[in-house]
Amino acid sequence: MATAKKAVKKPAAKKAPAKKKPAAKKVAAKKVAAKKPAVKKVAVKKPAAKKVAAKKPAAKKVAAKKAPAKKAKATTARKPNAAFMKPLTPSAALAAVVGANPLPRTDVTKKVWDYIKKHKLQDSVNRRNINADDKLKAVFGGKKTVSMFEMTKLISGHLK
Repeated sequence: MATAKKAVKKPAAKKAPAKKKPAAKKVAAKKVAAKKPAVKKVAVKKPAAKKVAAKKPAAKKVAAKKAPAKKAKATTARKPNAAFMKPLTPSAALAAVVGANPLPRTDVTKKVWDYIKKHKLQDSVNRRNINADDKLKAVFGGKKTVSMFEMTKLISGHLK
C-alpha cells in the first residue's frame, strides 16, 4: 500500500506547479489594472490632438491652391486624332442608316446609335446585343443579333 500512496502523491506534486501559473496570471492582471490610470492621463492629452487636427485643414488649403494650376493646363484645347476626324464615305447599305454624305467615324457611330435607339433595336434582356432590322441586317452581314463590340467592327468594314 505504501507504493500506491507514493503514486498518488506524485500527481499531486505535479498539480501544485500548475496552480502557480494561474497565480502568475493574476499578478499580470494586477499590473494591467495598475496601468489603467495611465490611460486616463492620455485622455487628458486629447486637446493636444485637436490642435493637430486643426493643422490638417491648413494643409488642404495648400493643396487647393495647387489644384487650379493643374486645371489651367487641362483647359488647353486637345487636338483631335486625325484618323477619327477624317471624313469617310459609307457604303450603300450603311448610307441607308446614316446618310450618303462623308462623315468621320465618330459621327457614323453616333448616327447608328441614334437609329438603334429610335427604332428600339437594343435587346431588352441583354442590353449589349443589338437586334437588327432589315436596314441593319445588310450592314451586319445578314446576322439578326450582334453585340455592341462586333457592331463597330462590322461598321468599319462599310467605311472607305
